[in-house]
Order: sequence, then C-alpha cells, then structure tokens
Amino acid sequence: MRILATAAVLACSWLIFGVIASKPIAASSLIGQNITPFPTPTSLKKITVSNAEFGLKRVDAKGNVTIFQTTTVPLQQGNAYGWRIKLQDYQGEVKWREVLRLPKPPETWGTDSGEDFSISADGTTSVTRRTQSAPDGVIENFWTIAPGDPVGKYKIEVYIADRLISTFEFEVIPVRQI
Repeated sequence: MRILATAAVLACSWLIFGVIASKPIAASSLIGQNITPFPTPTSLKKITVSNAEFGLKRVDAKGNVTIFQTTTVPLQQGNAYGWRIKLQDYQGEVKWREVLRLPKPPETWGTDSGEDFSISADGTTSVTRRTQSAPDGVIENFWTIAPGDPVGKYKIEVYIADRLISTFEFEVIPVRQI
C-alpha cells in the first residue's frame, strides 16, 4: 500500500512539474478552420476620432440636434452645451467616461437618474460614465446651465477605455444686461 501511495505522489509531482516547466503553445502553430470571431469589446477595438465638436445645443422643430460651435457659453438658465464625437469606422456600444472640471463648485449638481455619476470632494469636478449605443460611431453628452453655475473656465475630457480621445476647453460668461 505504501508503494502505491509513494508512486501516486511521485506521479502527481512529475505532472505538476511538467505543467510548470512546459513551454506555452505558440498561437501561430494552431491552424483553425471555420473559426467564428467573437465581438471585440470596446476596450480592444481601435478607436480613431474622425470629428469632435463642442458648443451650444440647438434643437430644430423636427427634433434634430445641431451644435453651434463656440468656446463661450452664456450663463443663461436653460442653455445647453456639450460635445459630439464621431468615431471612424465604429459601430456598436461604446463605454465612455467624461470628466467635467469647473472653476469653482456650483450650487447644485444634477444628472439624469440612473447615471453612473460622481463628484470630487471639493465639488469642482464630476465624472460621468456611460455605455452608449453608437450605430453610426457617434457619441455625445450635453449639460444645461442651472441657477448657481459659476462663470469662468471649464474643461471637459472624454475617455474611452482609459484613453483620452478629446479635450474641450471653454468659458461660461455672464449674460450682458441691457
């Protein structure tokens, strides 16, 4: 019985040593036919920006959204500003992250319910994470001016898979009183 147990222990140790010491199989040595490709996750797809724009959001009577490109946003309640990015040769879902930096904290922060949204301890920076369908390779996000928003220089950085793909710097300015 002891001989059998010793033989089993030795055999197991040789198998384990063989696994540890073995060389990995080179992928090029495996040739497969009829391989079905799996969808590539966003983090592995090559991301190329073909167009990036920032400005004031305009909605026409038919509901079409256009962006009036500008780097100054009037501090007027209801004004919407934001960005639209076109990804070259891209279709499917995109997981993006937006970092919005303000010159000082606003009186309040608000987003659509259910978003992955966080605010820095000092109240000047927000991070929004979203998974967005981009059938034409277009992703976008807009903010609306609310009471208590500060004037000054703002900055938005947009990331996909921890890679900075666009930066927008702009200034929110007071509305001239007549």
